[in-house]
Amino acid sequence: MSIRSLRTLIAVHRHGSFRAASEAEHLTPSAVSHQMRNLEVSLGLELFDRTAKSPELTHTGLMFVGKAAAVVAAYDGLAERVRSNNELSGEITLGAVPTTLTGLVPIALSKLKSVHPNIHVRIVPGLTNQLLLQLDRGQIQAAIVSRPDILPSTLEFSEIVSEKLVLLVSENTPDLPPKDLLAASPFIRFTRDAVVGRQIETWLQRNGIEVRDAMELESLEAISSMVAADLGVSIIPDSHLAAYDHLRLKRIPLEQNGPKRIVGLASMSASPRTKMIDAVTTALLDAAGDQQVHF
Repeated sequence: MSIRSLRTLIAVHRHGSFRAASEAEHLTPSAVSHQMRNLEVSLGLELFDRTAKSPELTHTGLMFVGKAAAVVAAYDGLAERVRSNNELSGEITLGAVPTTLTGLVPIALSKLKSVHPNIHVRIVPGLTNQLLLQLDRGQIQAAIVSRPDILPSTLEFSEIVSEKLVLLVSENTPDLPPKDLLAASPFIRFTRDAVVGRQIETWLQRNGIEVRDAMELESLEAISSMVAADLGVSIIPDSHLAAYDHLRLKRIPLEQNGPKRIVGLASMSASPRTKMIDAVTTALLDAAGDQQVHF
Protein backbone atom coordinates (compact mmCIF):
# COMPACT_ATOMS: atom_id res chain seq x y z
CA MET A 1 0.00 0.00 0.00
CA SER A 2 1.34 3.44 -0.92
CA ILE A 3 0.29 7.07 -0.48
CA ARG A 4 0.04 7.26 -4.27
CA SER A 5 -2.56 4.48 -4.38
CA LEU A 6 -4.51 6.07 -1.52
CA ARG A 7 -4.59 9.38 -3.43
CA THR A 8 -5.88 7.53 -6.49
CA LEU A 9 -8.58 5.79 -4.43
CA ILE A 10 -9.73 9.15 -3.05
CA ALA A 11 -9.80 10.55 -6.60
CA VAL A 12 -11.99 7.63 -7.77
CA HIS A 13 -14.41 8.40 -4.94
CA ARG A 14 -14.44 12.14 -5.67
CA HIS A 15 -14.80 11.87 -9.43
CA GLY A 16 -17.04 8.81 -9.62
CA SER A 17 -15.13 6.60 -12.05
CA PHE A 18 -11.72 5.22 -12.92
CA ARG A 19 -11.62 7.26 -16.13
CA ALA A 20 -12.46 10.57 -14.44
CA ALA A 21 -9.94 9.83 -11.68
CA SER A 22 -7.27 9.06 -14.26
CA GLU A 23 -7.76 12.48 -15.87
CA ALA A 24 -7.63 14.25 -12.51
CA GLU A 25 -4.50 12.37 -11.41
CA HIS A 26 -2.79 12.42 -14.84
CA LEU A 27 -2.78 8.62 -15.12
CA THR A 28 -4.10 6.18 -17.69
CA PRO A 29 -7.36 4.35 -16.83
CA SER A 30 -5.44 1.07 -16.86
CA ALA A 31 -2.94 2.46 -14.35
CA VAL A 32 -5.80 3.45 -12.04
CA SER A 33 -7.35 -0.03 -12.38
CA HIS A 34 -3.97 -1.67 -11.69
CA GLN A 35 -3.37 0.47 -8.60
CA MET A 36 -6.83 -0.30 -7.21
CA ARG A 37 -6.45 -4.05 -7.82
CA ASN A 38 -3.04 -4.08 -6.08
CA LEU A 39 -4.49 -2.08 -3.18
CA GLU A 40 -7.29 -4.61 -2.69
CA VAL A 41 -4.80 -7.50 -2.78
CA SER A 42 -2.40 -5.87 -0.30
CA LEU A 43 -5.25 -5.06 2.10
CA GLY A 44 -7.19 -8.27 1.62
CA LEU A 45 -10.34 -6.20 1.18
CA GLU A 46 -12.94 -5.96 -1.58
CA LEU A 47 -13.08 -2.21 -2.18
CA PHE A 48 -14.96 -2.28 -5.50
CA ASP A 49 -17.99 -4.06 -6.91
CA ARG A 50 -16.92 -4.92 -10.44
CA THR A 51 -20.20 -6.54 -11.50
CA ALA A 52 -21.51 -3.16 -12.63
CA LYS A 53 -20.52 -1.58 -15.97
CA SER A 54 -18.26 0.81 -14.08
CA PRO A 55 -16.63 -0.36 -10.81
CA GLU A 56 -18.39 1.04 -7.74
CA LEU A 57 -17.09 1.32 -4.19
CA THR A 58 -18.49 -1.29 -1.83
CA HIS A 59 -19.62 -0.42 1.70
CA THR A 60 -16.16 -1.50 2.87
CA GLY A 61 -14.59 0.66 0.19
CA LEU A 62 -16.56 3.73 1.27
CA MET A 63 -15.51 3.21 4.88
CA PHE A 64 -11.89 2.79 3.82
CA VAL A 65 -11.91 5.99 1.73
CA GLY A 66 -12.67 8.04 4.84
CA LYS A 67 -9.73 6.47 6.69
CA ALA A 68 -7.50 6.91 3.63
CA ALA A 69 -8.32 10.63 3.41
CA ALA A 70 -7.23 11.08 7.04
CA VAL A 71 -3.97 9.22 6.38
CA VAL A 72 -3.18 11.30 3.28
CA ALA A 73 -4.00 14.56 5.11
CA ALA A 74 -1.72 13.55 7.98
CA TYR A 75 1.07 12.65 5.54
CA ASP A 76 0.75 15.97 3.68
CA GLY A 77 0.92 17.91 6.94
CA LEU A 78 3.97 16.16 8.42
CA ALA A 79 6.55 18.73 7.36
CA GLU A 80 4.37 21.67 8.32
CA ARG A 81 3.75 20.32 11.81
CA VAL A 82 7.45 20.00 12.68
CA ARG A 83 8.43 23.47 11.50
CA SER A 84 8.18 26.50 13.77
CA ASN A 85 5.53 29.12 12.97
CA ASN A 86 8.13 31.33 11.28
CA GLU A 87 9.56 28.64 9.03
CA LEU A 88 6.65 28.02 6.67
CA SER A 89 7.70 26.74 3.27
CA GLY A 90 6.31 24.76 0.38
CA GLU A 91 3.75 25.25 -2.37
CA ILE A 92 0.09 26.14 -2.07
CA THR A 93 -2.34 26.30 -4.99
CA LEU A 94 -4.72 29.20 -4.51
CA GLY A 95 -7.87 29.84 -6.53
CA ALA A 96 -9.03 33.43 -7.02
CA VAL A 97 -12.04 35.09 -8.62
CA PRO A 98 -11.03 37.47 -11.47
CA THR A 99 -12.16 40.63 -9.64
CA THR A 100 -9.38 40.14 -7.05
CA LEU A 101 -6.50 39.50 -9.43
CA THR A 102 -5.56 43.13 -10.16
CA GLY A 103 -5.80 44.56 -6.65
CA LEU A 104 -6.22 42.40 -3.58
CA VAL A 105 -4.26 39.31 -4.68
CA PRO A 106 -0.98 40.92 -5.87
CA ILE A 107 -0.81 43.15 -2.79
CA ALA A 108 -1.47 40.19 -0.49
CA LEU A 109 1.08 37.95 -2.22
CA SER A 110 3.71 40.66 -1.94
CA LYS A 111 3.06 40.87 1.81
CA LEU A 112 3.10 37.08 2.14
CA LYS A 113 6.44 36.85 0.32
CA SER A 114 8.02 39.45 2.59
CA VAL A 115 7.10 37.46 5.72
CA HIS A 116 7.34 33.90 4.37
CA PRO A 117 9.73 33.94 1.40
CA ASN A 118 9.76 30.14 1.15
CA ILE A 119 6.02 29.83 0.48
CA HIS A 120 5.38 29.46 -3.25
CA VAL A 121 1.87 30.31 -4.42
CA ARG A 122 0.35 29.04 -7.66
CA ILE A 123 -2.74 31.00 -8.72
CA VAL A 124 -5.71 29.38 -10.47
CA PRO A 125 -8.32 31.92 -11.69
CA GLY A 126 -11.99 31.00 -11.84
CA LEU A 127 -15.50 31.86 -10.73
CA THR A 128 -16.67 31.01 -7.22
CA ASN A 129 -18.63 27.83 -7.99
CA GLN A 130 -15.83 26.45 -10.18
CA LEU A 131 -13.25 27.11 -7.47
CA LEU A 132 -15.35 25.55 -4.71
CA LEU A 133 -15.69 22.41 -6.84
CA GLN A 134 -11.92 22.31 -7.39
CA LEU A 135 -11.42 22.78 -3.65
CA ASP A 136 -13.72 19.85 -2.88
CA ARG A 137 -11.83 17.68 -5.38
CA GLY A 138 -8.49 18.55 -3.81
CA GLN A 139 -7.21 20.31 -6.95
CA ILE A 140 -6.54 23.54 -5.01
CA GLN A 141 -5.89 24.08 -1.30
CA ALA A 142 -7.74 27.39 -0.78
CA ALA A 143 -9.75 29.89 -2.82
CA ILE A 144 -10.46 33.62 -2.68
CA VAL A 145 -14.16 33.73 -3.55
CA SER A 146 -17.39 35.65 -3.16
CA ARG A 147 -19.33 34.07 -0.32
CA PRO A 148 -22.21 32.07 -1.84
CA ASP A 149 -25.68 31.90 -0.27
CA ILE A 150 -25.00 28.32 0.86
CA LEU A 151 -21.54 27.25 1.99
CA PRO A 152 -20.85 23.49 2.31
CA SER A 153 -20.30 22.34 5.90
CA THR A 154 -16.96 20.80 4.88
CA LEU A 155 -15.50 24.26 4.18
CA GLU A 156 -14.06 26.99 6.35
CA PHE A 157 -14.67 30.59 5.22
CA SER A 158 -12.65 33.55 6.53
CA GLU A 159 -14.14 36.93 5.59
CA ILE A 160 -11.55 39.30 4.11
CA VAL A 161 -13.52 42.32 2.94
CA SER A 162 -17.12 43.46 2.48
CA GLU A 163 -17.78 45.52 -0.67
CA LYS A 164 -20.90 47.55 -1.40
CA LEU A 165 -22.45 47.18 -4.84
CA VAL A 166 -22.45 50.51 -6.66
CA LEU A 167 -23.68 51.92 -9.94
CA LEU A 168 -20.75 52.62 -12.25
CA VAL A 169 -21.23 55.44 -14.79
CA SER A 170 -19.00 57.60 -16.96
CA GLU A 171 -17.81 60.92 -15.57
CA ASN A 172 -20.10 63.03 -17.78
CA THR A 173 -23.29 61.15 -16.81
CA PRO A 174 -25.93 63.51 -15.36
CA ASP A 175 -26.62 63.29 -11.61
CA LEU A 176 -29.84 61.31 -11.53
CA PRO A 177 -31.12 58.59 -9.16
CA PRO A 178 -29.65 55.13 -9.90
CA LYS A 179 -33.03 53.70 -10.92
CA ASP A 180 -33.49 56.44 -13.53
CA LEU A 181 -30.01 55.89 -14.96
CA LEU A 182 -30.54 52.13 -15.11
CA ALA A 183 -33.87 52.54 -16.89
CA ALA A 184 -32.50 55.02 -19.44
CA SER A 185 -29.09 53.51 -20.26
CA PRO A 186 -27.81 50.30 -21.87
CA PHE A 187 -26.78 47.87 -19.11
CA ILE A 188 -23.34 46.29 -19.04
CA ARG A 189 -24.00 43.25 -16.92
CA PHE A 190 -21.63 41.44 -14.59
CA THR A 191 -21.82 37.77 -15.62
CA ARG A 192 -24.63 35.85 -13.91
CA ASP A 193 -22.33 32.83 -13.69
CA ALA A 194 -20.64 34.67 -10.81
CA VAL A 195 -22.07 34.99 -7.29
CA VAL A 196 -21.97 38.79 -7.50
CA GLY A 197 -23.71 38.70 -10.87
CA ARG A 198 -26.61 36.81 -9.32
CA GLN A 199 -26.66 39.27 -6.41
CA ILE A 200 -27.02 42.11 -8.89
CA GLU A 201 -29.85 40.34 -10.74
CA THR A 202 -31.65 39.69 -7.44
CA TRP A 203 -31.40 43.38 -6.49
CA LEU A 204 -32.73 44.48 -9.89
CA GLN A 205 -35.70 42.11 -9.67
CA ARG A 206 -36.48 43.03 -6.05
CA ASN A 207 -36.64 46.69 -7.03
CA GLY A 208 -38.66 46.04 -10.18
CA ILE A 209 -35.98 47.49 -12.46
CA GLU A 210 -35.96 46.30 -16.06
CA VAL A 211 -32.65 46.91 -17.80
CA ARG A 212 -31.66 46.84 -21.46
CA ASP A 213 -28.76 44.40 -21.62
CA ALA A 214 -25.94 45.55 -23.88
CA MET A 215 -23.31 42.98 -22.93
CA GLU A 216 -22.39 40.53 -20.16
CA LEU A 217 -18.78 40.42 -18.96
CA GLU A 218 -16.81 38.85 -16.07
CA SER A 219 -13.86 41.25 -15.89
CA LEU A 220 -14.04 44.45 -13.82
CA GLU A 221 -11.38 45.94 -16.07
CA ALA A 222 -13.44 45.26 -19.21
CA ILE A 223 -16.67 46.53 -17.63
CA SER A 224 -14.95 49.71 -16.43
CA SER A 225 -13.48 50.39 -19.87
CA MET A 226 -16.87 49.92 -21.56
CA VAL A 227 -18.59 52.27 -19.11
CA ALA A 228 -15.82 54.88 -19.48
CA ALA A 229 -16.42 54.76 -23.25
CA ASP A 230 -20.08 55.76 -22.67
CA LEU A 231 -21.38 52.38 -23.88
CA GLY A 232 -23.66 51.93 -20.88
CA VAL A 233 -23.81 51.73 -17.10
CA SER A 234 -23.07 48.83 -14.79
CA ILE A 235 -23.37 47.59 -11.22
CA ILE A 236 -20.14 46.32 -9.69
CA PRO A 237 -18.62 45.59 -6.27
CA ASP A 238 -16.91 48.77 -5.03
CA SER A 239 -13.46 47.25 -4.59
CA HIS A 240 -11.52 50.54 -4.95
CA LEU A 241 -8.92 49.05 -7.25
CA ALA A 242 -6.19 51.52 -8.19
CA ALA A 243 -5.89 49.89 -11.61
CA TYR A 244 -9.03 51.73 -12.77
CA ASP A 245 -8.29 55.17 -11.33
CA HIS A 246 -7.12 56.49 -14.70
CA LEU A 247 -10.61 56.00 -16.16
CA ARG A 248 -13.15 58.83 -15.95
CA LEU A 249 -15.80 57.09 -13.90
CA LYS A 250 -18.23 57.81 -11.09
CA ARG A 251 -19.45 55.35 -8.46
CA ILE A 252 -22.99 55.99 -7.21
CA PRO A 253 -24.41 54.17 -4.14
CA LEU A 254 -27.45 52.08 -5.05
CA GLU A 255 -29.33 52.79 -1.83
CA GLN A 256 -28.76 53.23 1.87
CA ASN A 257 -27.78 49.87 3.39
CA GLY A 258 -27.67 48.42 -0.12
CA PRO A 259 -26.41 44.95 -1.14
CA LYS A 260 -22.83 43.90 -0.40
CA ARG A 261 -20.45 41.29 -1.71
CA ILE A 262 -18.37 39.44 0.89
CA VAL A 263 -14.97 38.25 -0.31
CA GLY A 264 -13.17 35.64 1.75
CA LEU A 265 -10.79 32.71 1.76
CA ALA A 266 -12.38 29.26 1.57
CA SER A 267 -10.53 26.08 2.54
CA MET A 268 -11.31 22.53 3.62
CA SER A 269 -12.09 22.20 7.33
CA ALA A 270 -9.38 19.56 7.91
CA SER A 271 -6.70 20.92 5.59
CA PRO A 272 -3.13 19.69 6.23
CA ARG A 273 -1.88 23.14 5.20
CA THR A 274 -3.63 25.02 8.00
CA LYS A 275 -0.62 27.12 8.99
CA MET A 276 0.07 28.09 5.39
CA ILE A 277 -3.59 28.98 4.82
CA ASP A 278 -3.56 31.07 8.02
CA ALA A 279 -0.54 32.96 6.66
CA VAL A 280 -2.37 33.63 3.38
CA THR A 281 -5.43 34.83 5.31
CA THR A 282 -3.31 37.26 7.35
CA ALA A 283 -1.71 38.65 4.18
CA LEU A 284 -5.12 39.12 2.55
CA LEU A 285 -6.52 40.92 5.61
CA ASP A 286 -3.47 43.20 5.70
CA ALA A 287 -3.85 43.95 1.97
CA ALA A 288 -7.58 44.68 2.33
CA GLY A 289 -6.85 46.98 5.28
CA ASP A 290 -4.23 48.88 3.29
CA GLN A 291 -6.67 49.36 0.42
CA GLN A 292 -9.39 50.69 2.70
CA VAL A 293 -6.98 53.11 4.37
CA HIS A 294 -5.49 54.24 1.04
CA PHE A 295 -8.80 54.92 -0.64
